[in-house]
Amino acid sequence: QVQLVESGGGLVQPGGSLNLSCAASGFTLYYNNIGWFRQAPGKEREGISCLTSSDSSTRYADSVKGRFTISRDDAKNTAYLQMNSLKPEDTAVYYCAASIYLGACNWKISKYDYWGQGTQVTVSS
Repeated sequence: QVQLVESGGGLVQPGGSLNLSCAASGFTLYYNNIGWFRQAPGKEREGISCLTSSDSSTRYADSVKGRFTISRDDAKNTAYLQMNSLKPEDTAVYYCAASIYLGACNWKISKYDYWGQGTQVTVSS
C-alpha cells in the first residue's frame, strides 16, 4: 500500500523551530521528486520546497528561503522539512508529496502522485 505519513506539527512560538517528517511506505522515495506544500486559512495550497531525485537539487519559495530546509534520509525512506525562525504567517496545514515524474522541480498539484494526510503547524505567542 502506497502511503506517506506526516508527523512533527504542532504549536510553536514565533522564532521557534519544528522538524516535519514524511515517512514513505510501499515505494522508495529515492526514486521520486519530493515536494512540501502548505495551505493557510482562506488561501490556495502553495508549494514551498522541492527536492529532485535526479541531481538532488532544491528549490524554495521566497517566503521560506533561508529558514526552511528540505532533505531525505534514504535508509529510513523518509523526507524532512526543517523549519526555523517561524513566523505567524507560517501557520498552515503542511503536506508532503512525491512525484514519479522526474525532472526539474515544479509545484503543479497534478504532477504529484502520492500525498500525506497533512499536519497542522500553528505559530503563535
